[in-house]
Amino acid sequence: MASASTSPPSPEGVAPSAGDFGRFGGRFVAETLMPAVEELAREWPVAWADPSFRGDYERILSEYVGRPSALTPAPRLAKAVGGGDIWLKREDLNHTGAHKINNCVGQVLLARRLGKQRIIAETGAGQHGVATATVCAYFGMPCVVYMGAEDVARQALNVFRMRLLGAEVKSVTAGSATLKDAINEALRDWVAHVEDTHYVIGSVMGPDPYPMMVRELQRVIGDEARAQMLERTGKLPDAVVACVGGGSNAMGIFAGFLGDPGVQLIGVEAAGEGLDGLHAATMSRGAEGVYHGMRSLVLQDDDGQLQEAHSISAGLDYPGIGPEHAHLRETGRARYVAIDDAQALDGLSLLSRTEGIIPALETAHAIAALPQLVRELGPEATILLNLSGRGDKDMHTVMGRLDADSVAEVEEARARSQKPAGKGGHDD
Repeated sequence: MASASTSPPSPEGVAPSAGDFGRFGGRFVAETLMPAVEELAREWPVAWADPSFRGDYERILSEYVGRPSALTPAPRLAKAVGGGDIWLKREDLNHTGAHKINNCVGQVLLARRLGKQRIIAETGAGQHGVATATVCAYFGMPCVVYMGAEDVARQALNVFRMRLLGAEVKSVTAGSATLKDAINEALRDWVAHVEDTHYVIGSVMGPDPYPMMVRELQRVIGDEARAQMLERTGKLPDAVVACVGGGSNAMGIFAGFLGDPGVQLIGVEAAGEGLDGLHAATMSRGAEGVYHGMRSLVLQDDDGQLQEAHSISAGLDYPGIGPEHAHLRETGRARYVAIDDAQALDGLSLLSRTEGIIPALETAHAIAALPQLVRELGPEATILLNLSGRGDKDMHTVMGRLDADSVAEVEEARARSQKPAGKGGHDD
């Protein structure tokens, strides 16, 4: 079996997963980190079962993050994609503008409980870095964020936000200078400062218990959305759709519906320049391997050498996937489709012009998949889409890709698909 790893674990650094992800997951870390990982595995379930810890977590989400996030109907979007009753779970309305802060609040609370005095994190699109810096500012804790130099350039606004919040942002020039390289550097930092430092991993990836812990901290999305759909529509959706990089926003909303077999779970990954070119479509083209402390699916060649990932979206530009997603795909509980860069840009323009909501490029992949999904599910299907983040951070990238002519073409296409004013919109 092929295996991809930037720092292959020693035999002493390997332990089986206590999670429920089949053969995926595990703890593949250096021996130096094993005590810290074992401490997390031991203390996390105790903290999560503690009413005081949960009370603090829920209080901060309510009074600081702004939860519960809204559920918004999207009838004009539905008309533009060919039908369906489409609803948006509005994680873009959270403080800091994305779902990432749900996880950061919980992990920093846990770090304080464990007596850790310093926080480190990795970030790609910058939203996890901003969320970590925000929570550290809230608690008055030092914060270091590792970010690939390529992402520093394309996410300059978020870099400024992190520094304004008091975080130290370290630009990583190794490798492709993107998310995977930022994770490598964060892991090296953790090894060197394991006694007083907690690593806030931003997605449902890494060594056990991180995938399960991050999923539980993000499942507030799915639990809220399930209750909101029942209240607003009187039924569960036919399908739940979310973009997938490492997979935290998708697992967060999927978690609320895992026990509902009639609800399809659909992840949308980044096809980049196309599945035969540069892409980040791990579920479509990946193979089983060990990477960043976990056994999952990884983009690699026949010799097990890591392949570089590419996406227009910095948050999806990762050559792996969380182990629970690999397990859901293998068992058939979830399925995954791929959307390329050009389609994602169309998705961003589509939601902006039909609903007045500018999504992050990550979420735009899920928007772009809707026409295909409506054709498959039928025009009467109820679809819940996780709008994982807002698009402010991506405007520089989008401005560089959408020239005036392409914007005009999009506008003309949308105009042709619209009914006369007063029909088919929100005023009906």
